[in-house]
Amino acid sequence: MASLISVPLQNNSNFGIGPYNRTGNIFNIQPVIPAKLNDKVMLITRLIQPIVWQPYAEQPTGGQYGLGDMNPTFFLSPANAGKLIYGVGPAFILPTATSAQTGQGKFSLGPSVVALVQPGHWTVGVLINNVFSVAGSANRPDVNQMLLQYFINYNLKKGYYLTSGPIVTANWNANGTGDDATGNDPTGGNVWTVPFGGGIGQIRRLGFQPINWTVQFYGNAIHPQGGSSWGFKFQVSLLYPKMPKKT
Repeated sequence: MASLISVPLQNNSNFGIGPYNRTGNIFNIQPVIPAKLNDKVMLITRLIQPIVWQPYAEQPTGGQYGLGDMNPTFFLSPANAGKLIYGVGPAFILPTATSAQTGQGKFSLGPSVVALVQPGHWTVGVLINNVFSVAGSANRPDVNQMLLQYFINYNLKKGYYLTSGPIVTANWNANGTGDDATGNDPTGGNVWTVPFGGGIGQIRRLGFQPINWTVQFYGNAIHPQGGSSWGFKFQVSLLYPKMPKKT
């Protein structure tokens, strides 16, 4: 939501997948680009392009590597926000995955909202969206899923901060029984993935380049059957502050 371009490079390692305790990996390239439409409104564009290693959960070796589905989101936000900073707009999932294991095979869209406040040393906020499939392969399951990320930062000295930003997801098409009408539900009937955890980060310069790095650990208190039980996130964001106009 800041008036700067940032390019987060985020690596997520997910451990304990399936009976063989496999490890999956998702590397996200997710630039955030603000643009002032007029004196009152900003358009904030957020793109997420995953590069995925998805192990075969029921096998001790093997898996699929490739692009995942691209997730663009567009927020309209007040150019001069008060104490509450917020943005609303559409979220999309584009079927850009290079294999059936690394993407959903559906074009999906839905509403997205982000809001935050910054009292004192704190930043507290939430981002939520829900997307529904509207086109794509008839052989792939329909999509109806929610993503909710609450984030809490506490700023320390020398650019350091403590942070927690777990991503809670809900697959509303999972029926909670472990199987669908065909007797086979790959989610194991679990609607929710609910992680808890956090970590530390710092805003600093690396040479001439401002960066924001963070290391975080999360345990999944609730997850689909055979899903990851815990994960590790490492992120480096390249920051490009906008230069003030000359007068």
